Amino acid sequence: MILFSRRIYAMILRHIYLFMCSWPRVLELIYWPFLNMVLWAFMSKFLSQNSNIFLMASGVLIASVIMWDTLFRGQLGVSLSFIEELWSRNLGNIAVSPLKPIELVISLIIASFLRTLIGVGGAGIAAYFLFDFHLPLFGIGFILFFINLLIMGWALGLAICALLIRFGLSAETFAWAALFFIQPLCGVFYPVSVLPEWLQPLSLLIPATYIFEGMRLAFFDGVFGADLLLKAFLINILYIVVGVSLLLFSYAYAKKNGLLLANGE
Repeated sequence: MILFSRRIYAMILRHIYLFMCSWPRVLELIYWPFLNMVLWAFMSKFLSQNSNIFLMASGVLIASVIMWDTLFRGQLGVSLSFIEELWSRNLGNIAVSPLKPIELVISLIIASFLRTLIGVGGAGIAAYFLFDFHLPLFGIGFILFFINLLIMGWALGLAICALLIRFGLSAETFAWAALFFIQPLCGVFYPVSVLPEWLQPLSLLIPATYIFEGMRLAFFDGVFGADLLLKAFLINILYIVVGVSLLLFSYAYAKKNGLLLANGE
């Protein structure tokens, strides 16, 4: 157990050193979430002055942006942490080290959490001080919304890592584009009821759909959607199991067939 934790700690420390040696990496983590938050905060302020519905739902757009960035940064954190290994051609070294595949998975998730905490946390603090933004007071319940978004992001990130192992850096585009493909379906800025009827069943297969619906319910009606949270969590269990399984299978296949050394080209 001690060796298990030390190996994971070593991988996390590697990513921390990468950030400590490169201030542009840290700036990039904070810059995009902060910029998105500021743009939508000013838009929300404008709309609140011209529309009663936005006046009633003060901060709903800011919350949507921050929660979307939580999902996006969670997924991108896993993917980029893995891509770092491909860029540095370090995957072959990892394969011959004592590091077990499941330890690699855990280290990627923890690295993603730290990246998300820096990026989205900074944007959230800025929203609080600059725009007097407050989340509805549901205590740990609202925190569970964010945790579910992170779990979904991690699951998708691990699946993308599986693609990267199989196809190398030619699949890097998926790290940036995958979530934007499903963004219209999960109702980030609008309820899924506005979607065409044939698309609505697909949206119900996405955990984030229930999270964003629960967020709007909290802001508009002051109600905590525990049932929505439960549905998101149950689907997320399936997502994370599939994500971990895909990565472990791809890693084992690539290691057996000598494909790990070819990655990064």
